[in-house]
Amino acid sequence: MLKRIFTIASGIVLGLILAMGAARLALAWGLFPNRELEKSAGYFRDVLELVNAHYVDEQKAALPELTKAALHGVVGSLDPHSEFMEARAYQQLEEDISSQFGGIGVQVELRKNRVVIVAPIAGTPSDRAGIRRGDEIVRIDGTALENPTMDTVVERLRGKPKSRVSVGLLRPDEKREYEVSLVRELIKTESVRDVQVLPGGVGYVQVTQFTERTTEEFINALNRFSQERVTSLVLDLRNNPGGLLDAAVGVAEPFFRKGELIVYTQGRGAGSREEYRAESAEEPVDVPVAVLINAGSASAAEIVAGALKDTSRAVIVGERSFGKGSVQSIFKLKNGEGMRLTTARYYTPGGITIHEKGIEPQVEVVMTPEEDENVRLQRDRPDMNDPAQFKERFGMEPVADRQLQAAMDVLRGVTLLEARGVKTPATAMSQ
Repeated sequence: MLKRIFTIASGIVLGLILAMGAARLALAWGLFPNRELEKSAGYFRDVLELVNAHYVDEQKAALPELTKAALHGVVGSLDPHSEFMEARAYQQLEEDISSQFGGIGVQVELRKNRVVIVAPIAGTPSDRAGIRRGDEIVRIDGTALENPTMDTVVERLRGKPKSRVSVGLLRPDEKREYEVSLVRELIKTESVRDVQVLPGGVGYVQVTQFTERTTEEFINALNRFSQERVTSLVLDLRNNPGGLLDAAVGVAEPFFRKGELIVYTQGRGAGSREEYRAESAEEPVDVPVAVLINAGSASAAEIVAGALKDTSRAVIVGERSFGKGSVQSIFKLKNGEGMRLTTARYYTPGGITIHEKGIEPQVEVVMTPEEDENVRLQRDRPDMNDPAQFKERFGMEPVADRQLQAAMDVLRGVTLLEARGVKTPATAMSQ
């Protein structure tokens, strides 16, 4: 009897052990449903069905439209930087990240309700077709432009490479219209611009955003400065909204020695910290550096500024930056759609988060919004270098760039101190 009871008890225990093991395996394989997810999804389905069945406008209550509206709401409610993207928005994001798109290679602006050519990009279909600065686009694929917006014009000009588009133009100085049929090509845009040597041997480079090509373009700019033997460097990150984390690391890396920490990210999990360190074995840049920032400098731009400031590689000049210290991961979904979701926050080498705080400049020079716009236009439109022409086009006299001037003054001071053997934040990299 005792033996039988023991056998039965052993069988029960063995059965429990097997059941527990199977339960763990089922959980690992996802065989058991997520009850909370099922409950929430079921409730959402009930509401969706009610709206679809009873809302007065049947077209607005179609299930695909309701689903997309709900996804926009769900993801967009998390924070200002997370969003669900429908196919066109996701395609636009991919183009921005890659700095390339299918198009005809022309820069345009809206002027008094007219679409005016700012400049054809050299070597592109528009350039080869003889389109000139000042020409006006009046038709696209035979359809006249009435009350045009920049978004609609750009969308109609862009398309898949090798596809054809017909563009009707007006040449005001000749008072004639003409039409060109163009085959779209892959157009590559530059994120590193206005590379030049200013008086006193100061290298100046502007980074407008951080894309897949930014690191290569920035290294090319540094190589040019090396050949021209610049004595100091201004890195202009003003109004740079950010971009790819890897590109920010690539721009910061030439200022660091191999193995040094540039930035790290931390997600919600204890083991989710990810460090980004310099990998190049080359000696770091050894000239004094000033970095220009303002309230429009965000995200990846703040990574670069924060890393250089935190490690005394540069002097930061301008205004407090935007304060976007979060990392968004891109998820590709079905039907060409996607999602941008905040998955981590980033920290400077010293462990400082700039989220909603920003980078504080060491030399503060605050410009008014009017000054900032004026200087931005001067940088974006080098073709308007005549003050009278600039005033006629934009309705204001060009103003001095006080932030750039302050940066150059700082670099002159640093150079003098360096000559006397005094360490400064902008020369610490070479010690």
